[in-house]
Amino acid sequence: MSAEAEEVAHDTVEAAVRAQLTKAFGGVRGIIEAAVPTIAFTLSWIFTEDLKTSLIVSITLAVLLLVVRIVQRSTPQFVINSLIGIAIGAFFASRSGDAKDYFLPGILWNAGYMVAMLLSIVTRWPVVGFLIGSVTGDPTAWHKDPGIVKLCTRLTWLLMLPCAVRVAVQGPVYLFGGGDQAVAALGVAKIAMGWPLQVAALGAMLWLLGRGRTPIKPPVAPA
Repeated sequence: MSAEAEEVAHDTVEAAVRAQLTKAFGGVRGIIEAAVPTIAFTLSWIFTEDLKTSLIVSITLAVLLLVVRIVQRSTPQFVINSLIGIAIGAFFASRSGDAKDYFLPGILWNAGYMVAMLLSIVTRWPVVGFLIGSVTGDPTAWHKDPGIVKLCTRLTWLLMLPCAVRVAVQGPVYLFGGGDQAVAALGVAKIAMGWPLQVAALGAMLWLLGRGRTPIKPPVAPA
């Protein structure tokens, strides 16, 4: 769909952001596909305490999910993203020999996202605003409207919250936890704070979006 067609389909800021958020998270299936390999790794480690076996099980499931996507001719984007994350985690864990390093890239990723979104809020260029730009065809025109900036700032806070919670909980477990208990705790924390937190944040964002109808103002053509 072209930018012009999307603008016609979404005549308000709220509708445009709702549509873009749905695309970004990949729906229920995308969320489940991201969680399954982590669940497999954690359960395999709990039962076998063998790093190699746990990594093989996790990666194999991710590859199978990718094959199913390809066979069904549906977008493999979210499975590929998950597989890349798993591969990086497997590299960290294999290199150190410590199973809890499987979770380190995820912690760092969330920390990076949290810092980036916080900076965007502080500088008054909230990242959610660029979702509006992707619909209007002008990536920065939304910033001229204080009402849209305020709305996007609130939405960015909500989007950042799950990242902050994950880092606040998983970071200390990784740094100070040891042995099998730390691996199990990180696995449970990642699952519990993965799609449930994201769905909660998305629900809060959709609730906030459902309260208003801010018109999308097309960018003014230069004279």
